[in-house]
Amino acid sequence: MTVNDQDPYSVNNIDSDPEETAEWRESLDQLVAAQGHERAREIMLSLLKRSKDLHVGVPMVPTTDYINTISPENEAEFPGDEEIERRYRAWVRWNAAVMVHRAQRPGIAVGGHLSSYASSATLFEVGFNHFFRGQDHPGGGDQVFFQGHASPGVYARAFLEGRLSADQLDGFRQEKSHAGGGLSSYPHPRLMPDFWQFPTVSMGLGPINAIYQAQLNKYLTNRGIKDASDQHVWAFLGDGEMDEVESRGQLQVAANEKLDNLTFVINANLQRLDGPVRGNGKIIQELESYFRGAGWNVIKVIWGREWDDLLARDTDGALVNLMNQTPDGDYQTYKTENGAYVRENFFGRDPRTLELVKDYSDDQVWGLKRGGHDYRKVYAAFKAAVEHKGQPTVIIAKTIKGYGLGPSFEGRNATHQMKKMTLDNLKAFRDAMRIPVSDAQLEENPYLPPYFNPGAEDETIRYLHERRRDLGGYVPERRAKYTQLNLPDDSAYAISKKGSGTQEVATTMAFVRLLKDLLRSKDFGHRIVPIIPDEARTFGMDAFFPNAKIYNPNGQHYTSVDRELLLAYKESPQGQIIHVGINEAGALAAFTNVGTSYSTQGEPLIPVYVFYSMFGFQRTGDALWAAGDQMARGFLIGATAGRTTLTGEGLQHADGHSPLLAATNPAVVQYDPAYGYEIGHIVRAGLERMYGGNHPDPNVMYYLTVYNEPIVQPAEPEGVDVDGIVRGVYKLRAGEGDGPKAQLLASGVSVPWALEAQHLLAQDWGVSADVWSVTSWGELRRDGLAAEEHNFLYPQQEKQVPYVTRKFQGSEGPFVAVTDYSHAVPDMIRQFVPGEYATLGADGFGFSDTRPAARRFFKIDGPSMVVRTLELLAAQGKVDPNAPAWAIEKYLLHDVNAGTTGSAGGEA
Repeated sequence: MTVNDQDPYSVNNIDSDPEETAEWRESLDQLVAAQGHERAREIMLSLLKRSKDLHVGVPMVPTTDYINTISPENEAEFPGDEEIERRYRAWVRWNAAVMVHRAQRPGIAVGGHLSSYASSATLFEVGFNHFFRGQDHPGGGDQVFFQGHASPGVYARAFLEGRLSADQLDGFRQEKSHAGGGLSSYPHPRLMPDFWQFPTVSMGLGPINAIYQAQLNKYLTNRGIKDASDQHVWAFLGDGEMDEVESRGQLQVAANEKLDNLTFVINANLQRLDGPVRGNGKIIQELESYFRGAGWNVIKVIWGREWDDLLARDTDGALVNLMNQTPDGDYQTYKTENGAYVRENFFGRDPRTLELVKDYSDDQVWGLKRGGHDYRKVYAAFKAAVEHKGQPTVIIAKTIKGYGLGPSFEGRNATHQMKKMTLDNLKAFRDAMRIPVSDAQLEENPYLPPYFNPGAEDETIRYLHERRRDLGGYVPERRAKYTQLNLPDDSAYAISKKGSGTQEVATTMAFVRLLKDLLRSKDFGHRIVPIIPDEARTFGMDAFFPNAKIYNPNGQHYTSVDRELLLAYKESPQGQIIHVGINEAGALAAFTNVGTSYSTQGEPLIPVYVFYSMFGFQRTGDALWAAGDQMARGFLIGATAGRTTLTGEGLQHADGHSPLLAATNPAVVQYDPAYGYEIGHIVRAGLERMYGGNHPDPNVMYYLTVYNEPIVQPAEPEGVDVDGIVRGVYKLRAGEGDGPKAQLLASGVSVPWALEAQHLLAQDWGVSADVWSVTSWGELRRDGLAAEEHNFLYPQQEKQVPYVTRKFQGSEGPFVAVTDYSHAVPDMIRQFVPGEYATLGADGFGFSDTRPAARRFFKIDGPSMVVRTLELLAAQGKVDPNAPAWAIEKYLLHDVNAGTTGSAGGEA
């Protein structure tokens, strides 16, 4: 993509007055000659804006020439000692490469990446030395999202700072086997909880999370919880990474909310993991167009200072034209060759450009650097970015993958997979970096070249520490000390205990009613952050609009169409609700940053993200893993859950497996409550665990599945088993009579089906069945597995008994379990049930129909439970062998139109 200089509103345009046009062009030429490129740019931008006011119909140009945005005469003066900084930047480069190389030693060979950091070292070091504020800075610390594959460089700098030892570097990617612990492969806060703040190596999640971190900082400031207005968010990204949907999908949010506290730094080394990003195109130009169109301020850093003289002498624009036309694939090839090749194949394309370098040696041609490796160019871009107001800024810096590692690495398609260097590579790299290591030291064991650190008293290291002291401490650093909360008292949960009387209320509404009271809780409610992707009214959350209001930093400048309604839309800069629109990925990013505010800002917030359950773990599962890695805390509410409860909506809305997916995430505590009082106890236990300050593992997220089927919510029974509710199972109703015994297990919306089965078994077959509400299949399984592991590893100690096994001890008869999910959900506890166990489940795709018909089709309704129970009892000789067949005929089990379990409907 080159400069768009065509007017799409005209076809075969003919200049009506060429002489007058020439005069205007001459005026522009004189302006540039007299006052420079920057002033000319200001005038042109002003004219473009005015042309818009006058409806002239001139399109805004989406891309500029393939040169630096900031002209040399407008570059900010570099404030540091470039020679000293270059010196220890070389040491960082060496130690980063050596760390990865040593991790490939025989017997270890755990991998690592050499080339990503090599290309971005200058970008990082300008930030470390002059921009990234530590958490002890008076204005608060910046938040820096480091490019995941560049982690070796961050470790190497921490080694020079004395924050990591050589022994720790040797534990790179050996977190369990290395004595004393090792270093995680990438930025993983959960694995290194005092070091990394943000997990970024799942590419695409860093950009979207950085946007919502910047939003969170504005949110905290606008709501008066903390002044974060002096903090800046930096996201270091790869040009290949920008192809991820999440990387680009929320750019307009940053622009709409004027997040001028956010800077993306895109390391444009023109390579993906194993090839060019745009071999036939120009990724920098494409990204410029994309970001500019989304409303961002764009700064391109393409050429180093060595090009300034050439561009100044390019009076007829031949060099700029050549730069515009050359595709990325060629630029990549140039850096795998030499100066003579570049002279012939780049400059030689036009005699005018060849003339520009006629006095340059091949070494000088080869020494024409890319802008991302020029300290002064990068500094000028960073400074312009933090000073720009009203827009987020993206800096697109052109670099070379593997820069400085030598010709075997630089610009090669395979460089991402190259983990170690030959002895000759090491020597050449040592020479280029001027590392005081002898040939003998390298030859002694080429697998273990030494790290270099001159010690804390070296003047260069003292300078490094001074820069960080001036900026408020070391980066990255994660802290977990935060303002302690006063948790709500009993009164906040009263509504959950009393039930709904004669009114039918779905568990979604039961949760929303509880949340409404929690929002009113003194000294606590303002900490809750409801997050809604869309359809707040579907979930009954429009009740929050009048008081909590929807967060919008720009306020509300329109007349709402529903303004006459009691529950009309209300937007405010002080709004409490984050309403992201139809946007699950953005909502999860908001959840992650709100849920880690206790760490990033020292001010805990409680995110409550309410969403269609089908579009949670299935759609944004990777982001939920990253949230777990970042140690987010909060509540995920999977509303409209179940395979048959929302069945009017059809296949893609029919959640039959989210508890299974949730169970795979170690940071998620999953519940499937049946009644409002269960929800109350679960939420209270969650708040106490995550924010009470006493639990050994508070860094979890609570996932509750709730439903849209209205039922009468019972009042909390006297002496209810609260421990059982929280741990995963309790006896809801004992069976009556002296007949054969059975145990019916159910969760969530299926508990009433088990109660129906209990009634039918007693009435029609003389069977006395107990009904158990299983609030969490997943937590019961985790407890059981923990007991098994203990018994396996410590055979001489007293055997541990799983909680669910203890609860069912002494319960007679077979166990039959049902849910509105696939069989695999209740199957999670099979090995811990002390008796014959059968499950019913809704396997396969969902479909549109009534709830009773769908449940009859999947054979999960009350009568289906009866038949399955009778089959097991018949096999045990406790009922007539023909009873199951009689029951199938009696209940018309093969007829979907005979289903009666649940209310008709199932619409959203």
